[in-house]
Amino acid sequence: MKVHEILRVKGDVLYTVSPDTPLIQAVATMAEHDIGSLVVMDHGDLVGMLTFREMILHIHNNDGAVGSTTIRSVMDDAPISCTPDTELNEVRRMMLERHARYLPVIDAKTLMGVISFYDVAKAVLDAQNFENKMLKAYIRDWPEPEDKK
Repeated sequence: MKVHEILRVKGDVLYTVSPDTPLIQAVATMAEHDIGSLVVMDHGDLVGMLTFREMILHIHNNDGAVGSTTIRSVMDDAPISCTPDTELNEVRRMMLERHARYLPVIDAKTLMGVISFYDVAKAVLDAQNFENKMLKAYIRDWPEPEDKK
């Protein structure tokens, strides 16, 4: 299975921000849309990822306050990404190695979407359920041996 198959099912709603966006605005956007990450774009280029992990760390280090900082000082400025043709097993490996819960999908410098660890887990479970269903159907239709006919 490839990333583009997950994106096709997931849909194409994207939430992006610029690095100079106030962090408080990012908090509001993430809360309003019930999302765990924002892709940080600058002049059409991916420059970072902001997830709840970076926000919580910032709030912890800032005595429980968001403050007046911008996303630039909080974001992960070296996010990993994948392409629509990346295999799902490779995405799982990348996410596990980097402890990344969100992965931007880039095709020729164009942001195509973001896949989450949840999206990956759901795709794997759906594929396993489909395979299980097919195997059960195959076993149920198993032909009788010739000597029992």
